[in-house]
Amino acid sequence: MNTAKQLQSILERSVDGRNIFGAAFALKKEDFSWAASAGDIAGEQPFFIASTTKLFTTAVILKLRSTGRLSLDDTIGKYLEQAIVNKLHCHKGKDYSAQITIRHLLSHTSGLPDYFLNKGADGRSLKDELLAGKDQYWTFEQAIAKSKAMKPLFVPGSKGKAHYCDTNFQLLGKIVENLSQKSFTEVCREYIFTPLQLENTYMYRDPADNTPIPFYYKNSPLNIPQAMASFGPDGGIVSTTSDMLIFIEAFFSGQLFPAVYQEELTQWNNIFFPLQAGVGIHRLKLPWFFNPTGAIPELLGHSGLSGALAFGHPGKKLYITGTVNQVAYPDKSFKTMIKLVQRALKAGEGHR
Repeated sequence: MNTAKQLQSILERSVDGRNIFGAAFALKKEDFSWAASAGDIAGEQPFFIASTTKLFTTAVILKLRSTGRLSLDDTIGKYLEQAIVNKLHCHKGKDYSAQITIRHLLSHTSGLPDYFLNKGADGRSLKDELLAGKDQYWTFEQAIAKSKAMKPLFVPGSKGKAHYCDTNFQLLGKIVENLSQKSFTEVCREYIFTPLQLENTYMYRDPADNTPIPFYYKNSPLNIPQAMASFGPDGGIVSTTSDMLIFIEAFFSGQLFPAVYQEELTQWNNIFFPLQAGVGIHRLKLPWFFNPTGAIPELLGHSGLSGALAFGHPGKKLYITGTVNQVAYPDKSFKTMIKLVQRALKAGEGHR
């Protein structure tokens, strides 16, 4: 059985009709490329990439840095209105809002609470409400107000501390808009979508748009178009596996911003085991007891709550993107990715 058929077999086995109803992945290893789908995802059907969007936001910020528009160590008050920054981060009786930098936002070291995942005064998070079927729309201002009503977790830049936070990327999106005097959607189109010819990638802003396949929550489709139109820079992009494959290779090969920036993105803090957060990117590094032979290399990229992901290992010229389109079991996407990577690397060794 050739490599493409082996990869297709892995993909088809990931769709069990109980937890995973559809999957689509694309992989590139040097000059070998493969893309396929299984289950209820047909071919190059667009899907929500959720928080994998954050990689696009990171690329935009680094592009602005490369043109001298900003520095990662600039405080956010340089680019945001005082009404936004005021009392954004009050921790143990002290206001640290003026100390937050762009780097803190990118690396999830701001200490800010997450307007989406953290629980409010009623004991429920916005995520909880959406999964319960309460679709809703929110503005940037409402997201920040929700975050301000929660308690920050630590002082910005506290050594060894990180807290995954969508609020950080809402703020980054607003910084981009203020700097460019354009919508975040327009900037993404100008800096990324158009130059890379990502014809099936766009920011989801219209709740009436039924182009992307709805993702599942457990065994039912989760239809939350108002919420998906609200995320923007922290989770609002729709794409395909092939478009994302072009993007993830461009991200790590210097096409979007200078390649010399890559090294300083790799300052790791633990967030969700076995993921670590760097500066605008994540690292998947399996511990030795899951990877005793070291066959699976560390992978850099990002993933989303929908089961979407985009990762790569630039040194091995290996890139992979995909989704299992399932909010309840996003780990299934990582397990599928690992099997596909393992098979692709083994095939590569056999061709030497």
